[in-house]
Amino acid sequence: MTVWGVILALGVGTFLIRFSFLGLLGRRPLPEWVLRHLRYTGVAVLPGLVAPLAIWPAATGGQTDPARLLAALATVAVGVWSRSVLGAMGAGAGVLYAVLALALAGWG
Repeated sequence: MTVWGVILALGVGTFLIRFSFLGLLGRRPLPEWVLRHLRYTGVAVLPGLVAPLAIWPAATGGQTDPARLLAALATVAVGVWSRSVLGAMGAGAGVLYAVLALALAGWG
Protein backbone atom coordinates (compact mmCIF):
# COMPACT_ATOMS: atom_id res chain seq x y z
CA MET A 1 0.00 0.00 0.00
CA THR A 2 2.91 2.34 0.71
CA VAL A 3 4.21 1.92 -2.85
CA TRP A 4 0.84 2.88 -4.31
CA GLY A 5 0.69 5.92 -2.04
CA VAL A 6 4.11 7.06 -3.23
CA ILE A 7 3.15 6.48 -6.87
CA LEU A 8 -0.07 8.45 -6.41
CA ALA A 9 1.73 11.31 -4.63
CA LEU A 10 4.41 11.51 -7.33
CA GLY A 11 1.75 11.46 -10.05
CA VAL A 12 -0.19 14.30 -8.42
CA GLY A 13 3.02 16.26 -7.84
CA THR A 14 4.10 15.84 -11.46
CA PHE A 15 0.66 16.90 -12.68
CA LEU A 16 0.69 20.02 -10.51
CA ILE A 17 4.18 21.02 -11.68
CA ARG A 18 3.18 20.72 -15.33
CA PHE A 19 -0.21 22.34 -14.76
CA SER A 20 1.44 25.36 -13.16
CA PHE A 21 3.11 26.17 -16.47
CA LEU A 22 0.69 24.81 -19.02
CA GLY A 23 -2.65 25.39 -17.34
CA LEU A 24 -2.12 28.56 -15.38
CA LEU A 25 0.40 30.34 -17.62
CA GLY A 26 -0.37 28.65 -20.95
CA ARG A 27 -2.19 31.57 -22.57
CA ARG A 28 -0.12 34.35 -21.06
CA PRO A 29 3.17 35.49 -22.56
CA LEU A 30 6.12 34.82 -20.30
CA PRO A 31 8.30 37.73 -19.21
CA GLU A 32 11.43 38.34 -21.25
CA TRP A 33 13.76 37.43 -18.38
CA VAL A 34 12.09 34.00 -18.04
CA LEU A 35 12.39 33.35 -21.78
CA ARG A 36 16.04 34.37 -21.67
CA HIS A 37 16.77 31.83 -18.92
CA LEU A 38 14.71 29.05 -20.53
CA ARG A 39 16.72 29.43 -23.72
CA TYR A 40 19.77 27.99 -21.96
CA THR A 41 18.07 25.14 -20.11
CA GLY A 42 19.06 22.45 -22.59
CA VAL A 43 22.62 23.71 -22.79
CA ALA A 44 22.86 23.62 -19.00
CA VAL A 45 21.22 20.23 -18.47
CA LEU A 46 22.86 18.20 -21.24
CA PRO A 47 26.45 18.44 -19.93
CA GLY A 48 25.21 17.43 -16.50
CA LEU A 49 23.73 14.28 -17.99
CA VAL A 50 26.64 13.41 -20.28
CA ALA A 51 29.70 14.31 -18.17
CA PRO A 52 29.32 11.50 -15.61
CA LEU A 53 28.93 9.00 -18.45
CA ALA A 54 32.16 10.20 -20.03
CA ILE A 55 34.19 10.51 -16.83
CA TRP A 56 32.89 7.49 -14.87
CA PRO A 57 31.35 5.17 -17.48
CA ALA A 58 29.41 2.12 -16.35
CA ALA A 59 31.05 0.08 -19.13
CA THR A 60 34.37 0.25 -17.25
CA GLY A 61 32.95 -0.17 -13.77
CA GLY A 62 33.20 3.54 -13.01
CA GLN A 63 36.88 3.82 -13.87
CA THR A 64 37.95 6.72 -16.07
CA ASP A 65 38.58 5.52 -19.62
CA PRO A 66 40.89 7.42 -22.00
CA ALA A 67 38.87 6.27 -25.03
CA ARG A 68 35.69 7.86 -23.72
CA LEU A 69 37.50 11.03 -22.68
CA LEU A 70 39.01 11.37 -26.16
CA ALA A 71 35.59 10.77 -27.72
CA ALA A 72 34.05 13.45 -25.49
CA LEU A 73 36.80 15.93 -26.39
CA ALA A 74 36.38 15.17 -30.10
CA THR A 75 32.64 15.66 -29.80
CA VAL A 76 33.03 19.04 -28.14
CA ALA A 77 35.75 20.16 -30.57
CA VAL A 78 33.80 19.21 -33.69
CA GLY A 79 30.60 20.67 -32.27
CA VAL A 80 32.24 24.00 -31.54
CA TRP A 81 34.06 24.05 -34.87
CA SER A 82 31.23 22.95 -37.16
CA ARG A 83 28.11 23.94 -35.18
CA SER A 84 26.65 20.60 -36.28
CA VAL A 85 25.08 18.29 -33.71
CA LEU A 86 25.12 15.31 -36.04
CA GLY A 87 28.71 15.99 -37.06
CA ALA A 88 29.77 16.19 -33.41
CA MET A 89 27.98 12.95 -32.58
CA GLY A 90 29.54 11.22 -35.58
CA ALA A 91 33.00 12.45 -34.67
CA GLY A 92 32.64 11.32 -31.06
CA ALA A 93 31.36 7.89 -32.09
CA GLY A 94 34.12 7.53 -34.69
CA VAL A 95 36.85 8.43 -32.22
CA LEU A 96 35.41 6.11 -29.56
CA TYR A 97 35.21 3.12 -31.88
CA ALA A 98 38.61 3.84 -33.44
CA VAL A 99 40.37 4.09 -30.07
CA LEU A 100 38.60 0.98 -28.75
CA ALA A 101 39.53 -0.93 -31.93
CA LEU A 102 43.16 0.18 -31.61
CA ALA A 103 43.18 -0.93 -27.97
CA LEU A 104 41.80 -4.34 -28.93
CA ALA A 105 44.38 -4.66 -31.70
CA GLY A 106 47.16 -4.13 -29.14
CA TRP A 107 48.05 -0.51 -29.90
CA GLY A 108 46.92 0.80 -26.53
